Amino acid sequence: MFGNKTEQQAREEILKSVREYCKKYKLGKKTFCEGDRITYAARVYDEREMENLVDSALEFWLTTGKYADRFEKDFSEFLGVKYCSLVNSGSSANLLAFMALTSPLLKGKRILPGDEVITVAAGFPTTVAPIIQYGAVPVFIDMTIPQYNLDTKMLDAALSDKTKAVFAAHTLGNPFDLKTVKEFCDRNGLWLIEDNCDALGSKYCLDGEMKFTGTIGDIGTSSFYPPHHMTMGEGGAVYTNDALLHKIVNSLRDWGRDCVCPSGHDNVCGHRFDRQYGELPFGYDHKYVYSHFGYNLKVTDMQAAVGCAQLEKFPSFIEKRRKNWQRLRDGLSDMEDQLILPEPERNSEPSWFGFLITVRPDARISREELVREIEGYGIQTRNLFAGNLIKHPCFDEMRASGKGYRVAGGVKNTDRIMNDTFWIGVYPGMTDKMLDYMVETIRKAIQ
Repeated sequence: MFGNKTEQQAREEILKSVREYCKKYKLGKKTFCEGDRITYAARVYDEREMENLVDSALEFWLTTGKYADRFEKDFSEFLGVKYCSLVNSGSSANLLAFMALTSPLLKGKRILPGDEVITVAAGFPTTVAPIIQYGAVPVFIDMTIPQYNLDTKMLDAALSDKTKAVFAAHTLGNPFDLKTVKEFCDRNGLWLIEDNCDALGSKYCLDGEMKFTGTIGDIGTSSFYPPHHMTMGEGGAVYTNDALLHKIVNSLRDWGRDCVCPSGHDNVCGHRFDRQYGELPFGYDHKYVYSHFGYNLKVTDMQAAVGCAQLEKFPSFIEKRRKNWQRLRDGLSDMEDQLILPEPERNSEPSWFGFLITVRPDARISREELVREIEGYGIQTRNLFAGNLIKHPCFDEMRASGKGYRVAGGVKNTDRIMNDTFWIGVYPGMTDKMLDYMVETIRKAIQ
């Protein structure tokens, strides 16, 4: 097949074939017909992602490599942060973000078992799970409607002498009130983790400057699971401007190693065999010195290769999500006597992940009836993840004992979200015809 071709020539021939394959077999757009399934999210890609994926496979490095290095650099530059660490999922990103704050290197500011972290119950469980798994205590506050974010009026009620951090998500792309939350954290000496997994590309105006969400707190996290704003298949990222936190995150990600040598490299520091660590023998190989109880949460280079191509397209994804959200908002505006429609947070420019709808108590139809009706016409829906995580079986033992968590001021709106709220998609692959069909289907179901 390759004859006398060089390896590079052979590679170029393979990649040319991959591009042609993708264009011929994967990119043909099917015309939407009413009744066709409209998923809440889907991958949007072209031949560049597939070419990068195969190029990485041909290298057969497999683990973190050149594409991961490139993505971390380009993603940091895009967000305007100093440091980025790629990981294997958004859930791992949340785990590392929290666990970094438990490091002994932080001394008096580290989170200890029994300390409290303010969060919300209406979200994805991986925001809360690391807190509980470590032995810290989540303190739940209520949400706002129609912004569907943490209620900042409840922050002071949640505060105690054990509070060490606020860890909350920007709900479906809508930034929470970062000005108020950051001022609260600064005033009380608390860490702020922004779960940015559903809000990549959203911006918030702080002190007259528009900044990407995830970059205003101490640590931000992203997910690159297929439904999210951009994808690697699986994958996530932790980012920060704090050099020490970055060091801790990388240590925890890479088995807990003290060594900072990248995979496949030795003795970058020049002191591999001439230091004393713990009670180890003097000169013990620094490559195998562990300063944390860590994990292996690295991304593969094939995943990162896809991410590099996705990042090139990402600004257009943001704009399309905003356009699609606004089309749904305008199309359903005459239904506000039946539905509560979402509103962006003040001082924000959301990169929307979905379109949230709450059915009013006096509406002609319940949420269950409405969801069942529009799902029957091919429109995929989702609840706001856990709705109220405290109600789930994973909390059975804690509810029964009354230990392990705390609720500050009640969660009335959270329960309402659990009972009356759902969302539909706005992903960049949606056409105007699909969006208008969703609007008309919802309208007919209510009328």
